[in-house]
Amino acid sequence: METVVRPGADVITADQLDPYLDFETEIDRLRRENNAVILAHYYQDPDIQDLADFVGDSLDLSRTAATTDADVIVFCGVRFMGEVAKILNPARTVLLPDADAGCSLEESCPPDEFRAFREKHPDHIAVTYINCSAEVKALSDVIVTSANAETIVRQLPADKPILFAPDQHLGNFVARQAGRDLTFWPGSCIVHDQFSERELIKLQSQHPEADVIAHPECMESILKHADHVGSTRSIIQYARDSHKQEFIVATEQHIIHEMMKQAPQKSFIPAPGADGTCNCASCPFMAMNTLEKLYLCMVNNAPRIEIPEDLRILAKKPLDKMLEMTPPAASPAQAAAE
Repeated sequence: METVVRPGADVITADQLDPYLDFETEIDRLRRENNAVILAHYYQDPDIQDLADFVGDSLDLSRTAATTDADVIVFCGVRFMGEVAKILNPARTVLLPDADAGCSLEESCPPDEFRAFREKHPDHIAVTYINCSAEVKALSDVIVTSANAETIVRQLPADKPILFAPDQHLGNFVARQAGRDLTFWPGSCIVHDQFSERELIKLQSQHPEADVIAHPECMESILKHADHVGSTRSIIQYARDSHKQEFIVATEQHIIHEMMKQAPQKSFIPAPGADGTCNCASCPFMAMNTLEKLYLCMVNNAPRIEIPEDLRILAKKPLDKMLEMTPPAASPAQAAAE
């Protein structure tokens, strides 16, 4: 089901823009005039991160979307993130810079196939990673992020079997950490699948003092070499607080922008792909958002997220469950000041 309303015919298009337009100034003007808040994921382009009101991981962004008093939420991320904002804020306008900014994990888990998966395991609790569509969320019992998945799984009844979708690598990591047997949906992230164990070992030999920090969407062959595994926010905090001065970073490389802001005296090296380069660690979906598209979506009030109310109510229930089961935490701004 399409949840994105695309711009109509009577809109301003990119070819109509003044080539000398100052996007940052104009975006800031539109933000003030429309009482808009701009949310951005750590995987966004640094230019977008720097002008956002709030930058965070999926859990941080979900919490912010649930509590904002803005009239307009502009979500610089991918489609499922905008859907979460709309599910939690039905009366507010939620805009996306690019209507086609999807997610490989979401695409790997079509709603009809997930429904059949659930029907084959009727006695299981469905724990679903937030990187999925609103329709899949509506078929789930509780949503998780990489920051709270282990915490939530540990709270589930020990006598109840668990389904985990759609990321099998995150699921495997959680199963090992929580000591639970999980039944996995066979999905994975195209970015985190690209890291090479062989090339990582080579890089470690060149930087023997560096700590490896990795996102749990990586394969186990990468995670077993990591000194710290965690969500994007977690690995930023680890690098900031560690006495180490050099880090090999196994996740989407745009996170390094925030790492350098919080620890400018330290060195961050992107983990390599199979050819020994770091080019693989850039999400093509996150990269679809640009300052130009951000400006146009705010001018045109589209693309925007619209979700049928019956679907929204069903999808909100497991999101509310997630927020209820997740301990409160300091904001990234507070954590950075500590």
